[in-house]
Amino acid sequence: MDLQMFSRGQNKETFWYQKGDKIIPATMGPVPSDLTRLGQRHSGFPEHRRSSVVLNLPGLEVFPGDLLVSDGAADYLCHPLLLLNPESKKPRWPFSKRGVGKDKHKHVSDLENCLSSVKITDFRRYEFHSLKDKTWNEVMETYQKLPTDHLDLRKQQEAMWELFTSECTYFLDHLLVLKMIFMNTLRYLQTHDYLPDVDLWRLFANLEELSQTSFSFVNSLFRIFKDYVDASETPPSMDFISVLTKYFRGSVCQSHQTYCLNYSAAVFYLESLRQRDDFGIYLKWCEQNEQCRRLHLPELLVAPLHRLTRYPLLLKNIWKRTTDSTEKIMIYSIKEKVEKSIRDLEGKVKWLDNFQKCRHLQEIIVWPPLWDRDKRFFIPECLRHIFKEHMAENILSPTNRHLLYEGKLTLAESTRFLDVYLFLFDDFLLVTKTKRNKKKLGGSDAGLMCPSLTPELQTVIKEGGSCTVLDQPIPLDRLVVKSIDPLHVSVFGLRNAFLIQHENRYRQCIAAFLLQAQTENIKKIWMAQITAAISCFTKSQETKKISSFTLPAESSEI
Repeated sequence: MDLQMFSRGQNKETFWYQKGDKIIPATMGPVPSDLTRLGQRHSGFPEHRRSSVVLNLPGLEVFPGDLLVSDGAADYLCHPLLLLNPESKKPRWPFSKRGVGKDKHKHVSDLENCLSSVKITDFRRYEFHSLKDKTWNEVMETYQKLPTDHLDLRKQQEAMWELFTSECTYFLDHLLVLKMIFMNTLRYLQTHDYLPDVDLWRLFANLEELSQTSFSFVNSLFRIFKDYVDASETPPSMDFISVLTKYFRGSVCQSHQTYCLNYSAAVFYLESLRQRDDFGIYLKWCEQNEQCRRLHLPELLVAPLHRLTRYPLLLKNIWKRTTDSTEKIMIYSIKEKVEKSIRDLEGKVKWLDNFQKCRHLQEIIVWPPLWDRDKRFFIPECLRHIFKEHMAENILSPTNRHLLYEGKLTLAESTRFLDVYLFLFDDFLLVTKTKRNKKKLGGSDAGLMCPSLTPELQTVIKEGGSCTVLDQPIPLDRLVVKSIDPLHVSVFGLRNAFLIQHENRYRQCIAAFLLQAQTENIKKIWMAQITAAISCFTKSQETKKISSFTLPAESSEI
């Protein structure tokens, strides 16, 4: 390796030359023809380096403080497009990437080998598997017991058989596929240190309980039909009422409610996992199994929701084909029980959705202190601790507050347009400005916890941003919304504009926001939503006032 050392002072500069095996110093001047200047610097390097030792590599010169790389990396860095010059940035050194491709390929290969060792149990081992695609008439013909009379009884049996076969299909083709192929395979991989961070509960919830409940229900119905067709003499009556009562007033509705409450979060969690290569390999391997019947994981995950909503229809069909009045009353009460469970589930889903949304909004909404929000208010540093306990971070914590509408608008200021994000709650309106973090938070999935957030807020959370409150919340009974005629603001370049006024208790305007929507339709929607929210809030307040002034009824004992 050739070596060149030079030192630069005010009046002189010394170079080293090579002649044969000797290293000879020389002052600046013409270079003798028989000497070779060592380490001649590339014209693109800066000229301000001092007291530097230069290592002369073929096509590359390295100064102290520069990183040394192997020949392969040196070849890469000496590409004409990557040569350093005073106007270009330093290239990104690829040391952290060395070997990553090979390691990744090895990991993928090991994961595929582990998947090849997974054994899936054949679902056809269940005794009732062969019956799920047969009609009640085909079963009766097989056992030579097709009735010629009692037409009403036969219709009731057909309705019960429809409930049984649909439950068989649900259990065998959906729940068992989810459990045996997807969940058990994932467990197997995690025991071999693959996908260890994937949360089984977030993805499958109480699938184990759901499968066991459905199996017990199917098996109980199967035993009733089996006893009926196996009877040698007069077939016994089918005591299916006790089975329906046991399961629909017990574990069936409860287990489905638990699963459905987790469903939206599970689907959102699945979408985040799809971005990973290792999870994609696992998912592709599972979905290619023939027992999936070309169904993908999202289609399988939604099956319990569809099944729960179908139960009332199947029970209603049995009720319509039942002639006995006692049985008819009991079946109807069971159907009402299931429908009430579905209504309760809808209420729980809405409550949970609102609770999760408020919890995440509480994390991303920033409430600036009084002295930062308005420069007119001067608070000395020594007195600011007095106001800390009155900060409004917990204003969104009450669970009885509901978010009615939200969206992105443009706020017209004196010298600029500002992108703002509005939150319309059932008791106040909040105006915030979106602040994005230039440095994205790698690996942050805080937004993935709440799928009900809008894509705009999801992006803000992923980028580590926030929504800063511009002014205090505007109570709906102090809010006035007005449409702006385009003729009045067209000179300012405003379109689809409307005005929001904040009035105090004396009906004085203390704040105003001139907002612009993207389209005229969005403007109308916002104004309608705000007007409806004000109306509902005013009515609720009047109702509370009336109830508070109403005197209690006089006791009859007085």
